[in-house]
Amino acid sequence: MSSQTNTNPLALPITLALSKGRIFDETLPLLAAAGIEVSENPETSRKLIIGTSNPMVRLIIVRASDVPTYVEYGAADLGIAGKDVLIEHASDHPGGLYQPIDLNIARCKLCVAVRKGFDYSSAVKQGARLRVATKYVNAAREHFAAKGVYVDLIKLYGSMELAPLVGLADAIVDLVSTGNTLKANDLVAVEDIVEISSRLIVNRASLKTRHAELQPLLDAFEQASRSHAAS
Repeated sequence: MSSQTNTNPLALPITLALSKGRIFDETLPLLAAAGIEVSENPETSRKLIIGTSNPMVRLIIVRASDVPTYVEYGAADLGIAGKDVLIEHASDHPGGLYQPIDLNIARCKLCVAVRKGFDYSSAVKQGARLRVATKYVNAAREHFAAKGVYVDLIKLYGSMELAPLVGLADAIVDLVSTGNTLKANDLVAVEDIVEISSRLIVNRASLKTRHAELQPLLDAFEQASRSHAAS
C-alpha cells in the first residue's frame, strides 16, 4: 500500500470476505506471507468484522456460499471461495466476478457417490432417469445433462450421505476430500466431476477504482499461492 493511502484518515480499508473452517485456516499462511496477521480467531470470537496487523486490510466472516455475493455487490473488495461455490454462483450471475488467482488451497473433488452395491453404470445409460441429492444443483445438472441422463435434483444443505441410505436419492453429488465420510456411511465415489480448490475473487469496480491499493495484495497472494503449490 502507498504511504499516501495509509496516512489518509478517510481511506476505507480493503475488505476481504472469508468463511470459517478449512478455507480460513489455509488462508492464514497466505496472509502471513503477504505480511498480514489476523487479530482474532473467528472460531472463538463473535466478531464478524476482524482487523489485521495492516490497518488498511480487514476481514469479514460470512458463510462460504455468501462470499461471492458480498464481493460481487461491493460489500467486500476481495474474497476467497471454493470453485464449487463459484460454479453455483456463476450459473445465476454470469461474468459477475473476476477470478485472477487459484490459491491452491482447500483442495478436494466434486464427485458422484452412491451406496455400495448400487449399479451406477446401468443407472446412467443415456436416456435413464436418476434421483440426485446435492446442494450443487447447477454443477450436477450440467454434469448429467452432458451424459444424456435425466435427473430429478433434490437440494439438501447437509448430511448428504444419508439420502441414498434412506431411499431419498439414488446418488449424491458432494465434495470429497479423504473419502472417510463416504466409507463410514457405506457409500463409494463412482465418478469425479471436477477438481476443486479455492480462488481469490475480486470486485470488478474495486479493481478499477482501487487498483493501486489492491495490486500489491494480489501480487503477494499470487506469489504465496505459487510457493504453496510447489511445497
